[in-house]
Amino acid sequence: MKSKETNSIRTQSERSQHREHSVPIYMTSSFVFESAEHGRELFAEEVPGNIYTRFSNPNTTEFVEKMCKLENAEEGFAFASGMAAVFSGMAALLKSGDHVLASRSLFGSTHQILTKIFPKWGIEHTYVDADKPETWEKEIKPNTKMIFVETPSNPSLEIIDLEWLGKLKQKHNLILNVDNCFSTPIIQRPADYGADLVTHSATKFIDGQGRVIGGIVVGKKELIAEIRFFARQTGPALSPFNAWILSKSLETLQLRIEKHSANALQLAETLKENSEILFVKYPFLPTHPSYELAKKQMKYGGGIVTIRVKGGYERAKRFLDSLNICSLSANLGDTRTIVTHPASTTHSKLTEEERIAVGIFPDLVRISVGLESVEDIINDIKQAIEKSK
Repeated sequence: MKSKETNSIRTQSERSQHREHSVPIYMTSSFVFESAEHGRELFAEEVPGNIYTRFSNPNTTEFVEKMCKLENAEEGFAFASGMAAVFSGMAALLKSGDHVLASRSLFGSTHQILTKIFPKWGIEHTYVDADKPETWEKEIKPNTKMIFVETPSNPSLEIIDLEWLGKLKQKHNLILNVDNCFSTPIIQRPADYGADLVTHSATKFIDGQGRVIGGIVVGKKELIAEIRFFARQTGPALSPFNAWILSKSLETLQLRIEKHSANALQLAETLKENSEILFVKYPFLPTHPSYELAKKQMKYGGGIVTIRVKGGYERAKRFLDSLNICSLSANLGDTRTIVTHPASTTHSKLTEEERIAVGIFPDLVRISVGLESVEDIINDIKQAIEKSK
């Protein structure tokens, strides 16, 4: 069996007659049939092949195949954005009357799907707390169909025990859908613990360079078949160009995640000694509430550090405005360090009560630690802390 590093580099679409070393971009909307009968066979799914880029394309196929090997999944489908993947991975499998059990700490747009969009279709949800696993089973209803979680969560870095969750879903015959965006398959593989679906915003660490938007869901063959049918009819397919970029990005994912994680750990260890910081949260810091669990199921701590600065929202704003090197953006997972204020940006549509319930305080700052010299990152953040006093 090839290693993850080798699979991410050596998995490629079949070469053309030109014998190219790097797979070309297949910028075509449709594909030609060899005959009328061949067209019929393709649409009847009796033979493999490409019909229309909304359905499949050599570039998206290569990207999906790589991600399936990395995540130890059977099949997958690539989407135009991470949120298209999150939405389709749930909407394709849920119907009116179904119930979703979800971890309370979720990305803002995922929260909006559960609280504002799905209720229009008669799909219910219940939030449960990552630090209170004993309450989860009590919230499972006869109509519960899916468990949806983020671990680590965005942005509060809560960790959920994937092994325990796999046993819970097995006991109640539920679909376990894990958003693995913060970790990537380099850090953890939820399918190894029983996850039926693994969801990614490929815009983040998978691309890793802030260039394209994309998403993907991989998992059990029979579930992906339903997701593929849904996506083929509704059209949220990934473009060939973005798929080509993302497939190329996977070739450096291992190296990037190692460096992101090393820089993030060093930053977290430095900031925890700063008297102007209320707390620093990072999965591989011993002060993290789920440190032992993180060390058990994660290979590295990841590239995200969250801090709370003394002085509330106004101090947080001054801190952000004092940064010189780090970027202010709502993205994450970039080669460049990005600093975000979740309460006023990515999670601003939540009520204040909802934000506080998941640890998003007015003074919380999320740092997506990049690949610059870690000394430069640390010095920039330290000077911004001093300047914002």
